[in-house]
Amino acid sequence: MFDNLREDWHTYNHHLSRQGLWVMAVYRFGRWRYGIRQRWLRMPFSFLYKILYVMVQILTGIELPCEAQLGRRVRIDHFGGIVISGDAVLGDDVVLRNGVTIGLRHTVVRGSPVIGNRVDIGAGAKVLGPIKIGDDVVIGANAVVITDVPPNSIAVGIPAQIKPRKPAPLASSASS
Repeated sequence: MFDNLREDWHTYNHHLSRQGLWVMAVYRFGRWRYGIRQRWLRMPFSFLYKILYVMVQILTGIELPCEAQLGRRVRIDHFGGIVISGDAVLGDDVVLRNGVTIGLRHTVVRGSPVIGNRVDIGAGAKVLGPIKIGDDVVIGANAVVITDVPPNSIAVGIPAQIKPRKPAPLASSASS
């Protein structure tokens, strides 16, 4: 837990005022308490987690249950309106902006998205259902993603249209 918190501290550029850092700290604490095997010893930590979870939800407008699986250096860039389902999986270096929903497509059908590494999710985007988002994907603002997105793609629109990302120009060819 402490290594992850230290890494989160660096991810948020050592700014204690960033609400995303608060959410990540409560999330990491919630995950850590599951490692306590004795139920009687875990109970006070679970009670504390539930209080902190509600407080951080009220203060930040971000719902991130500890049952979700998050990778390293996940960054919540903006305040408010973020909902992540408890069975969602996010990879390393994922960026979330305000108004993002990652969760179930239908309330009666289980299954939340599995999001790869280095995914950038724009403001207001909705990623719904048991889908897979590949590595190095950009999801545009207000996009509604309900199908799989291959690696190195862009998803924009309602419903999202998938387009390949253009390769970055090489520095040496730009100076020629």
